[in-house]
Amino acid sequence: MAATPGQQVEGDRKHPVDETLPPFRMFTSGLQHVAAMYAGVVAPPMIVGPACGLSATETAFLMGASLFTAGIATLLQTLGFWKIGAKLPFVNGVSFAGVTPMVAIGKAQSPENALPIIFGAVIVAGVLGFVLAPYFSKLVRFFPPVVTGTVITLIGVSLLPVAFNWSQGGNAAAPDYGSLTNIGMAALTFVIVLVLRRTLRGFLQQISILLGLIAGTLIAIPVGITDFSVLAKADVIGFPTPFHFGAPQFDIAAIISMCIVMLVCMTESTADMLALGKIVGRPADERTIEGGLRADTLGTAISPLFNGFACSAFAQNIGLVAMTKVRSRFVVAAGGLILIVLGLCPIAASVISLVPLPVLGGAGIVLFGSVAASGIQTLSTAALEKGENALIVAAAVGIGLIPIAAPEFYHNFPKDLLVVLDSGISTGCLVAIVLNLLFNHLRAGREGEQQEAVAGMEDGIPPQRSAEGSSAAGVH
Repeated sequence: MAATPGQQVEGDRKHPVDETLPPFRMFTSGLQHVAAMYAGVVAPPMIVGPACGLSATETAFLMGASLFTAGIATLLQTLGFWKIGAKLPFVNGVSFAGVTPMVAIGKAQSPENALPIIFGAVIVAGVLGFVLAPYFSKLVRFFPPVVTGTVITLIGVSLLPVAFNWSQGGNAAAPDYGSLTNIGMAALTFVIVLVLRRTLRGFLQQISILLGLIAGTLIAIPVGITDFSVLAKADVIGFPTPFHFGAPQFDIAAIISMCIVMLVCMTESTADMLALGKIVGRPADERTIEGGLRADTLGTAISPLFNGFACSAFAQNIGLVAMTKVRSRFVVAAGGLILIVLGLCPIAASVISLVPLPVLGGAGIVLFGSVAASGIQTLSTAALEKGENALIVAAAVGIGLIPIAAPEFYHNFPKDLLVVLDSGISTGCLVAIVLNLLFNHLRAGREGEQQEAVAGMEDGIPPQRSAEGSSAAGVH
């Protein structure tokens, strides 16, 4: 049987992406991927859970479910079947893009309805994304760095206030909220993470945030802000019971908000696939992107069944592939299996909930700031000196910052619209996409028509004939 492009390098030797490694190396390399993205997987449920009125035990359950569903989504992406999966060393997990809209939904709904409404919206968004995947893969040109960079920057900036709240203690009604003890622990953890990130190398550098959380938690024990009671209530073995928080409910405003998030996730994943394809020496073509987006969206649609959220690529793991030069997708698949095992062990998830909120806040400043920095790095490639790109970024970031800088700005708007308007990511993304279309696509098309019309007049060609030619060129 003839080899497909990229499947073989020389003779019968497999492409490094398709190679399997010895079991021990497979496990340790997979564990390294899990360590690099572990904090990022459990952070969203840590934010969304309290916003939806969940207790510490229920939040720990939600974290376990996120680990479990991240494992499923990673297996779909790396191993794949039919036309699903990029079949690249691609780690999937809970997307930060959905956090702010889900928190807005949680605050707008009663505690018993918040998660069912979120899960219903995520299911619809996942199904819509799966249907759109083959078309979306053809529309990459409408999502240049000026759009993706703006959105990623807003994701990080929108999450930073959460880290600041954690650093003060998380509960504004608590007597110790904003105390020197809480802020001091946050500052100490922040410094520890920076020092570890600066001094460590290789694998340890990749898990510097995780190591910082561990160090901060250990220091917090004698300070008296670590709560061990959740461990006593956690089971050693468990399963994320389907629809544990109730059957999904379908709210139009929430669905619109999460569909926007799904488009953002698809945009991010497309950019990540293009970058990863270059790193591993198997460029991501249209078919690869289509398969990868199908895996993302199918994983998203399945996640709420097991109490999980929208899934997308984890960019930090792409950096890990580039650094270690381990390109095997089966290594990442091993990481997916580890995530599933961790999700089936509630006490392991409960251990993460031992981290005091001030400690998490100190590390969160670095974690969320890194997301914003990644967006700024993307914007550095967006040719802001050309055309109206700088104006697009200025307008989108300005609108996106409204819910952060002035939380009550939209208080007189209809309640159903607030789910979208209260998310700076959603509003900023919409503004960036619309302005990019207006300034970089529609205007360019009109200028092309005018130039061809002038050229046609000079050559004695009737204007309508020139317009037809320009229309054909526009379709191309």
